Amino acid sequence: MSEQTFELKGNLFTLSVLHLFSVDLAQLRKELDEKISQAPKFFQGAPIVVNLAQVQEESIDFLILKDSLSALQLNPVGICNGSEQQQLDAKEAKLSVLNYSQDVQKPKSASTEVVEKEVYLPPQVIQSTVRSGQQIYAKGRDLIVLGAVSHGAEVIADGNIHIYGTLRGRAIAGASGAQEAAIYCQQLKAELVSINGSYWLSESLQGEFWEQPAQITQRNESLEITALVKG
Repeated sequence: MSEQTFELKGNLFTLSVLHLFSVDLAQLRKELDEKISQAPKFFQGAPIVVNLAQVQEESIDFLILKDSLSALQLNPVGICNGSEQQQLDAKEAKLSVLNYSQDVQKPKSASTEVVEKEVYLPPQVIQSTVRSGQQIYAKGRDLIVLGAVSHGAEVIADGNIHIYGTLRGRAIAGASGAQEAAIYCQQLKAELVSINGSYWLSESLQGEFWEQPAQITQRNESLEITALVKG
């Protein structure tokens, strides 16, 4: 008897969703290039689903769209919320058509909760500053950094991220799909923050809580920043 050559399992992968508001693909490529240049390592090879909800009445050249995303080192996976004709055209361009819902959550059974408690992992604690060029990944747990996160450094956790110093680099929480994950830092000066696939770059963070103690959470597939300590 021959040995088994594969095993097929269901799993959950975080996909970035590109919400398309215009079918001007040349302008899209220009603006995306500018955005990606701010954090190229974060976006390199990122699987992208294009949400067409806002352009359902438009005709789109999906071959050009696909080539434009690939040229930026993104990985175009498919489209969602397109018209019937758009779905047909996307399939012709070898793009998948996916169902997309903002409110789908998988209920937890009692047995699932017991298993989660049994495999609980304590947080990973970094006793020093995370230097430029370093990447720390806390798999299946929270990450606590007792120092700062420097420019060009990256901290990733499947759970929450706690930074007791200044966050200047990139922080990615909920990396395996945890919507309830959060990022906490004593001073927010980040290049990028991301939770469960939603992300903001530095320019979007420079508001009321910039250079202040802050907590970042995800709400309705967007990020929300509030004060770390509320008076």
